[in-house]
Amino acid sequence: MDNPFQVDMNEFLPLRDVVFNTLRKAILTGQLKPGERLMEVHLADKLGVSRTPIREAIRKLELEGLVIMIPRRGAEVARITEKSLRDVLEVRRALDALSVELACERITEQELEELRQACEEFERVARVSKDASVIARADVALHDIIVRTTGNQRLLQLVNNLSEQMYRYRFVYIKDESRHENLVEEHREIYESIVERDKKRAARAAKIHIDNQEESIIRQIRLENRKI
Repeated sequence: MDNPFQVDMNEFLPLRDVVFNTLRKAILTGQLKPGERLMEVHLADKLGVSRTPIREAIRKLELEGLVIMIPRRGAEVARITEKSLRDVLEVRRALDALSVELACERITEQELEELRQACEEFERVARVSKDASVIARADVALHDIIVRTTGNQRLLQLVNNLSEQMYRYRFVYIKDESRHENLVEEHREIYESIVERDKKRAARAAKIHIDNQEESIIRQIRLENRKI
């Protein structure tokens, strides 16, 4: 039987962690869709493992908010709701604005060059790749450089704490190919603002970047809800 998931068989990880990472990635990238039931027997068969690591993985995914338990139904992938989206993006909007403001003050010339290359790489993959995972990785890499240049470890920690949920939302957004050119332009505006060390312009660009994600994802959520 074909395996629909990309199993990360890291020889240094316990089997339960391999299963957890595989299922988490499947949820974050939409291979396991919001509302989809997680049947232990079915997943164990697909991944070629016993039910025990599946059960443990589902329990951990529930703690992360990626899975919910429904009475008399069992586990299912948590849906992306407008409330959960707004809660996460409200925090991320503030963190991103702070990040670019600090980057304007602290970024070095070498880091500016890294950021320029990351912008160009995102632009390249956004225009040639049809793989949302590849585009999402390029997007994450660009934003990670900005946060790293602040030199603020607490800020980096806060952003990392939101990274898993942000990746899920980002992936939904990036799957909308009509937004790719807008993303390229938004990244370019953020980069140019940092080059000019214009904190107000950079913060405004970062907030618009998040606002556009929120608008697009909410539109997709509502479209999906109408299909249910």
